[in-house]
Amino acid sequence: MSTTQTNISATTIPAETLSTKTISTEISDDPTLETYENLYSKKGYGTLDYPVNARCLDLRKSYMNWIRWHWHEEMEILIVDQGMAEVSTDDTSYLIKPGQGLIINQNVMHCIHAHNQKSCTFHSLIFHPDFIFGHKSNYLQTEYLLPMQDYHLFKAFFLDESAPWHERMLQTLKDVIDINLAQNFGYEIATKGYLCHFWVELLRQLPHMDTPAVSRISPDEQRVKEAMLFIRTHYAEPLTLQDIADSIHVSKSECCRCFSRTLQMSPFEYLMKYRIYESTKKLMNSGQDFGSIAELASSVGFNNTSYFNKLFKKFLGCTPTYYRSHKVLHLESEQGQFSYFL
Repeated sequence: MSTTQTNISATTIPAETLSTKTISTEISDDPTLETYENLYSKKGYGTLDYPVNARCLDLRKSYMNWIRWHWHEEMEILIVDQGMAEVSTDDTSYLIKPGQGLIINQNVMHCIHAHNQKSCTFHSLIFHPDFIFGHKSNYLQTEYLLPMQDYHLFKAFFLDESAPWHERMLQTLKDVIDINLAQNFGYEIATKGYLCHFWVELLRQLPHMDTPAVSRISPDEQRVKEAMLFIRTHYAEPLTLQDIADSIHVSKSECCRCFSRTLQMSPFEYLMKYRIYESTKKLMNSGQDFGSIAELASSVGFNNTSYFNKLFKKFLGCTPTYYRSHKVLHLESEQGQFSYFL
């Protein structure tokens, strides 16, 4: 790490007006509903032989009621059952109502939270296209997979039942989810058949597939992804803006512009919010007992306890001590969810 730059953990961010309130933490007891956070952390997207995973998920059972920014090599389809989900990519947000769905292409950065902090359950189907086309280059990959992967207009596709083919797609995807939850004999073969129909329908309906190939992942998004991974690995260290910029091989000013264009915040804001988020996880972990708030602050990269307390209260509306004693699970601000940006 650079030792000549000002320590970011000692910098003060511009003041913002954020009023907060506690949100209900009532959790469904339905055992079939899984936490996305566990699925995400375990990379539970199937196996090499069968890279398909179908789950029913309840956002209230995810830590702080949200799914943080992430991406994966698999394609993902979300179909909302109850409530409304808001799914964001780096440049667009989608509000998905019950019965509607969203197709998220491979390696597209996205996050998910419940709209208006209401309860939201949805089905998630995640699969790798290799399940359809195999692991080796062949005619089918060239003709039907590469055009989809290279299609610069397809980051996510909203299925809102506005056309008959939307309904066909949604029904096919629901069938895939149903048979994978039941897992009756032969469900893997049936899944491949359904997904082949899904893929052909998608290729037929997406417009302008013959346009010149342009990468779906913009330089900004790719740089921010790499910077996010760097921050998540080194957040507890005394990072500087120069360190973050160096990790993606750009100047400090360009690094700030990339974050601003992609996440609408600075690298420093992302780092501070990520550090505070990690501190809440440690406070909620009964297996970790910190002797003092100063020790907790130091463990997530703050060298100034009062500044840590100030940011914690700003983002979450309470002190770390109150958070630990009352086991606060979820808070929101008038200007948007604290957790939404991580």
